[in-house]
Amino acid sequence: MSTAFAFERVPPVPSRLCWFVLVAGMALGTACAGAATVSVQVADRAGKPLAEAVVMLVPVSGRLPIRPMSGVEIAQSHRQFSPRVTVVTVGTSIAFPNLDTVRHHVYSFSPVKSFELKLYAGVPATPVVFDKPGVATLGCNIHDAMVAWVVVVDTPLFTRSGVAGKAEIDAVPAGDYELRVWHSELPESSPGVSTPLTVAGADIQTRASLATVGSRK
Repeated sequence: MSTAFAFERVPPVPSRLCWFVLVAGMALGTACAGAATVSVQVADRAGKPLAEAVVMLVPVSGRLPIRPMSGVEIAQSHRQFSPRVTVVTVGTSIAFPNLDTVRHHVYSFSPVKSFELKLYAGVPATPVVFDKPGVATLGCNIHDAMVAWVVVVDTPLFTRSGVAGKAEIDAVPAGDYELRVWHSELPESSPGVSTPLTVAGADIQTRASLATVGSRK
């Protein structure tokens, strides 16, 4: 399967915060020098912007501190998962409330997280803890058209693209990273695509072109 993509570097844009600090002549200007905003324009190979792409920066060496998120839910409503794509940090618990009048049987057989919430209504008593990084595909044993994804990240530097395909990660410390991009329309079981990226203090604008295969359901 092809997961090739290409990045294009464009001239860096000065950080507006640092620009303000420097113009004001404040000593804090040096504190901005080590952090930047990374902007990524995500599109398919035909140039169509891709919304809901997951974009993250993973340090090449070492790890940045993360903590589990709170209050995360993936509901079942109108026989669909809502939201279809959820991004959480490692160790986050997710609740699966069933808002429909029919029962659902939620499961994942993904190596990242394998679990089953057997036929139920209401809210299961115990949330599901996602304790490994990667992508978990969710389904329902009763309704085959139901599908969703949980992207588990082990970095605090992550975001999702908006309707225009643009994603921004702020306050990125200087260093060497892997810029990883994943989208639900990539080939099934694809871990996403990545490229090296060095952050040296100036803001970065770049592009990601993904070899998508279309909606999976």
